[in-house]
Amino acid sequence: MLNRIIIMGRLVRDPELRTTQSGVAVTSFTLAVDRDFKSRDSGEKATDFIDVVAWRNTAEFVCKYFSKGRMAIAEGRLQIRDWKDRDGNNRRSAEVVADNVYFGDSKRDNSSSGDYGSPPPYGVPAQSQPSYNQSYGGGYGAPSGDSSGFAEIDDQDGDLPF
Repeated sequence: MLNRIIIMGRLVRDPELRTTQSGVAVTSFTLAVDRDFKSRDSGEKATDFIDVVAWRNTAEFVCKYFSKGRMAIAEGRLQIRDWKDRDGNNRRSAEVVADNVYFGDSKRDNSSSGDYGSPPPYGVPAQSQPSYNQSYGGGYGAPSGDSSGFAEIDDQDGDLPF
């Protein structure tokens, strides 16, 4: 069986880091996710507000680097919880338990400071991250001496295999 979900939306409010009684970090936040289609009546896209819960290092990462309005991609599983309200009525809630949270936008979209050095998404081991330094010899994100992100091909390479 498979229970995997990926959603992308904007944070409705700043996430807050909490800890359980045993000291485990946890945060919950809500993503505003636009639907792909427009309403026939209003001609506007409807928005779903989806609750997300992140634990341990993922929770710390979200609280450190994300804030209200920031675009985020949450990857995890859908969980349905049964609970009782104050009046004793049975209730159900759906939430995404996030294994990984990624940036859905660039720092450039949210600030004019020019700081584009955001860390890689949490949950992906550093050795599996693309290494622009090894491939091109330049800094993270672009080859050295070339701000376009492309490397020049030598004419001596011969025929390309495709």
